[in-house]
Amino acid sequence: MGTKVGVVGLGYVGLTLTAALADKGFTVYGADVSPAVLASLSRGRPHIFEPGVEEIFATRIGRDIHVDTELPKDTVDVAVISVSTPVDDVTHRPNLANLAAAARAVAASCRPDTLVVVRSTVPVGASRRVVLPELRAAWGDRVKLVMAPERTIQGQALRELVELPQVVGGLDAASLEAGIAFFEGLAQSIVPVSGLETAELVKLSNNCHTDLIYSFGNEIALIAERHGLDPLEVIRATNVDYPRPDLAKPGYVGGGCLSKDPYIMIDSAGDRRPFLVGKARQLNEYLPIHVGETVVRMLVEARGHSHGARLAVLGWAYKGWPATDDMRGTPIATMMRVFAAAGITVLGHDPMVTDDVIRQYGGQPVSLDKAFTDADAVLIINDHPDYRAIRVPEVLGAARPSFVYDSWRVLDEDAVRAAGIRYAGLGYLPPAPEAPAVAGTAPSGTSVGSVGSDPSVTEVSA
Repeated sequence: MGTKVGVVGLGYVGLTLTAALADKGFTVYGADVSPAVLASLSRGRPHIFEPGVEEIFATRIGRDIHVDTELPKDTVDVAVISVSTPVDDVTHRPNLANLAAAARAVAASCRPDTLVVVRSTVPVGASRRVVLPELRAAWGDRVKLVMAPERTIQGQALRELVELPQVVGGLDAASLEAGIAFFEGLAQSIVPVSGLETAELVKLSNNCHTDLIYSFGNEIALIAERHGLDPLEVIRATNVDYPRPDLAKPGYVGGGCLSKDPYIMIDSAGDRRPFLVGKARQLNEYLPIHVGETVVRMLVEARGHSHGARLAVLGWAYKGWPATDDMRGTPIATMMRVFAAAGITVLGHDPMVTDDVIRQYGGQPVSLDKAFTDADAVLIINDHPDYRAIRVPEVLGAARPSFVYDSWRVLDEDAVRAAGIRYAGLGYLPPAPEAPAVAGTAPSGTSVGSVGSDPSVTEVSA
């Protein structure tokens, strides 16, 4: 008989691992406390978008994949803990209650000597300090425990679970041996490390380094903006044929991992706070605020005031490519507070995000074509392929936005400016072009009114 694996926690990490294991021939028992999640998965319908996962669940649920509120008694050979480890919004301290509860559940439902794998992102020392005592309380010394961090990117998880090296750190030699044997059935290569804590710090190092890299690109953008420079030109010229590591382009940094893991690393440092990690996170969290305030200022410059302005926001998920519907760490959540304070009505569009979610965040859903004809301005937040494919002349009507703030610079800037629309981006604020006369609009010598200032225009939602 094949190996039976229990996965405790069917969020993004647990869901993708379940699908990947089932695809490799494992029998997987998933456990989650959410009735809605279980109901959806029982029908073969994953509650989270990830390419390939739905197809696996649709064909394997009830056969190789089983889901319930808890693991079956004394059944699994391996139990993987993949529950969330949220960070408090105020204190930024990680909450490990889910981790402890999952460890207790595993100890109660599994046999001693079951290999337990910690997959959740945790502070250094948490596997030994939080998980191990729960297992030993039930099993004594018959504990096999490894930490093997999840390191995939959304949109490529099923491929990366197989192709990326799996880092495995064990409680002892027997645990490490069992962990390596298990992951050899999934991944192409294994990287054994000396212990639980090393593996924990590997995960934090991966994500915090990414946060640092992006923050430097954002730092350049903010400085370039102050001097009227184009940060992309600066970064391109910096990188051309230069042998040291490339600089990253500026951009928003969100998602479930990068928005919280730096705080878990800071917590791991104890009394000696890191010099860089907190500052990088602070800068990346400031960027959406800066953009929101810049957009408000540009609306005031264009209209005389911001109250009552209509702003079309394209891209509500935290990133556009690889495509996702994940709203964790999305920049729009921060920006909406800025826009609400300025009295701005926000129209929302995202190919991956439902209208209900847009409404939950305070937006009014709008179709992509109406976004360019029913708004005073357009703000593009993520780089979904649908936005990269926009042909500017085809989406414009007689009434036009006063400016487009293209965070990722995915539109044709020349086409936007040729239409008399101001174009801007992260750290990039060139002046407005001379507005050409457009048939059906104001005569030459007067300003072209925007749709938001015309009380006869009604909103049309998608």
